[in-house]
Amino acid sequence: MITYNGNKIPLRLRYNAKAKRIILRVDQETRGAIITLPPHASKTEALSLVNEKVDWIVDKIKGLPPKITLTDGQSLTLMGQLITIRHRPDLKMGVQLIGSEMITSGKREHLNRRIVDWLKKYTKEIITPRAHNMASQLECKINRISIRDTKSRWGSCSSQRNLSFCWRLIMTPEWVLNYVIAHEVSHLKYMDHGPEFWQIVKTFGVKPKQARTWLNQHGHALQHIR
Repeated sequence: MITYNGNKIPLRLRYNAKAKRIILRVDQETRGAIITLPPHASKTEALSLVNEKVDWIVDKIKGLPPKITLTDGQSLTLMGQLITIRHRPDLKMGVQLIGSEMITSGKREHLNRRIVDWLKKYTKEIITPRAHNMASQLECKINRISIRDTKSRWGSCSSQRNLSFCWRLIMTPEWVLNYVIAHEVSHLKYMDHGPEFWQIVKTFGVKPKQARTWLNQHGHALQHIR
């Protein structure tokens, strides 16, 4: 934690064996700074860089868009369909998707958490059968599918055949969601991004270039939904 003009700014230091120099960046989630250190660097060097760049850090934090909290009357998209949140505190139904409305019960202060929890569960329900179906077409098997709150990756595939996806994918158009699933499933065959890999991806009828363009243009805004 560092203090600037009476304001406390979260600071996180972490070592990375692959880092060749000290890297400073602003974290959107914590509204603070993250310092990545190579093995040979000291914490003293890191703090010296922070003190030197504190004005830059503050300016970057001020320039971050506000976090978006899901609340009554707000709209969001689920696979391209516009959905409006309706808070019904008197009902005992949790969260239910009815037509173009997301009906949410419970106390107002728990509304955002309830919706995000539901979205994570819904994301897994949508992705799981699609991923397994694609994997079967490749005559491959998935070990496990998990839904995570990732900031820099929309999906991943491990050498243990575990797939993980960012829950915010459910708020992308369906054709973008399908591309990300196809991308990660294709890694079950090829862990690199060589020509053979992209040939596999294309067999699923997805649009890699257009989907990546959409994510580059709109994915940043989705990351502000907390």
